[in-house]
Amino acid sequence: MAARTAVSLLLLGLLALVPTWGVTANVEVNMEDRVEVSKGETAAITCMFKLPVDVSGVIVEWLYVKKNGERQKIFYQDPSTKVVAPGTRFTDRISVNGTEATGATVMTVSHVQPDDQVEFICSITDRVERSAEGLTKLKVFAKPDHPTIDGVKTGFSINEDSPSKIGTCEVKNGFPKPNITWYRNKTPVRPAPDVLKVVPSTTLESSGLFSVSSELFMKVVKEDKDDLFYCEINYFVPGGLGMTETVPINITVYYPSTAVKVWVESPKGIIREGDSVELQCQGNGNMPSSILTFRHKGREYASENDALVLHNVTRQSSGVYECISMDTDTFEEILGNGVLVVNYLDAAVVLPEDTVVLDQGGELTATCNALSSLQTQTAWMKYGEKVSSNHSLILENVTYDSAGTYLCVVNVEIEGMETTGTLDVKVQGPPQIMKSDHAEMEESAETTVDLRCSVRGFPTPSVIWTTADGKILKTTSEMESEGGVLSVVSIKVTSDITAFCNASNHLGTDSLAFNIKAIVHTTTTTTTPTTTIAATTTIAATTTSASEGTGVIIAVVIIGILLLAVLGSVLYFLYKKGKICGRSGKQDLTKEKSGKDNIVVEMKNDNTEEAVLLGVNGEKQTSRNQ
Repeated sequence: MAARTAVSLLLLGLLALVPTWGVTANVEVNMEDRVEVSKGETAAITCMFKLPVDVSGVIVEWLYVKKNGERQKIFYQDPSTKVVAPGTRFTDRISVNGTEATGATVMTVSHVQPDDQVEFICSITDRVERSAEGLTKLKVFAKPDHPTIDGVKTGFSINEDSPSKIGTCEVKNGFPKPNITWYRNKTPVRPAPDVLKVVPSTTLESSGLFSVSSELFMKVVKEDKDDLFYCEINYFVPGGLGMTETVPINITVYYPSTAVKVWVESPKGIIREGDSVELQCQGNGNMPSSILTFRHKGREYASENDALVLHNVTRQSSGVYECISMDTDTFEEILGNGVLVVNYLDAAVVLPEDTVVLDQGGELTATCNALSSLQTQTAWMKYGEKVSSNHSLILENVTYDSAGTYLCVVNVEIEGMETTGTLDVKVQGPPQIMKSDHAEMEESAETTVDLRCSVRGFPTPSVIWTTADGKILKTTSEMESEGGVLSVVSIKVTSDITAFCNASNHLGTDSLAFNIKAIVHTTTTTTTPTTTIAATTTIAATTTSASEGTGVIIAVVIIGILLLAVLGSVLYFLYKKGKICGRSGKQDLTKEKSGKDNIVVEMKNDNTEEAVLLGVNGEKQTSRNQ
């Protein structure tokens, strides 16, 4: 009894595992509960049957259940006939294969569409009209298009009273209907009354596919400004689920400022008078309705792009600058401030002013200062050299070397920021002529010499040039310098001469003599057919009288010329008589003269570049004709 009960329970269990088996008399049918297929593919539905052993010949029928519950036959087969029912939605898309011997019949449905998702019935009847049926549900799936998300671009104010629309997610052409879930920072959003809500909508397309959209509404807070929102789409596929996501979006959240700061944008570092300064103001809010205004010493300045530009600033531009951020929606004001420091350096003040006149051996203490917002450094310079490194300049036991222009330079730590002042110092005293390296000189006769005389003294000395016999020479040029004068005279050297530079002012006089020794050069050259005789005579006039030196030179020149003339006449006479080189007086005088037959006397002066040649006929010839 116990064994029979166990077997009965086992049979009931097997029947439970195969719920679609149908049994009428001894005909048995077995079919799958469901067949899943993607849209556009071909579905194969199998019907397995078993007949009594003593029966042959069966009738196979395929039917489907309409949406109204009616059965529609789509296929009929008996041992001699196979017919596809005309006029149905499956007429052109089904085919049936299988035999009684195999115990199975398979119906295929091509190009499956969402509307094909129905229940198909397989009916098997034997020849004694014993029958059984099985049922399979066809499930059709369509993967949806890639989803889209569209966020609101205008931005959201935290002052809104009700939830604002954040964006819309949409997915099209799915089957069955896809599902949309909103996420914020990878966390699904949870609807909350008056704070967050999701509004879905579904559209059945003419193709039988579903398009689904979802709108997110939310009341934003400041903390949402960095949040990322996206949608997750879940859909069915054969044998399971599919999932895809949209790209994330960020929303713009507007919130009022709770603090404001002010700073100098440019220039960076220390600011000085004359600079252009840009002040920037920024609050920690971003409300479009906020207005920024600058205020300094009670005066208001409108901002431009959250900035205030001050041109050519002065020390009066220094101080506290306030920036006021006002929300025009709530008229609340937030105040911030910053400090602007404009550095300055006034012109240097030198005391004593103007020109200072000191006696030789005197003393002077001068000061130089400049008002500045920064620590200053002062130096005194003279002719590019530093003579003092503090505000005071102390001169003691002054001499002519102490005279000149002193430059006071005051600067600060900012590069290029400095000011200067000058002090002219004159040292009063009699003239003092500076020694010259050219007081004694030798120069060729007939040349012109410039004599220079540099005199120190104050008041500026007057200079007169004279000769040894008291003759006043005309000054060529005269130029005053700091603490003195430079006088120049030009003298043509004809003989030895002494010139005097005489300087004087109301405090005294001074004089310096310039001695010039004149040098004369004379050169004589004589050329004969076989012999050249050269004589050079240099006569240096060393007498103290100018007229005596000139007379000697003239006498020497005249004697030389007479000697050459006599020699030339003798040679010409001998030539004419034919006494030279065997020539006779009857020879043709027009015959071309040979260079060897010419008798030439050359006179050369050291002071001239051209030699004078005397031919036998007494005519002058240049050296080029030799």
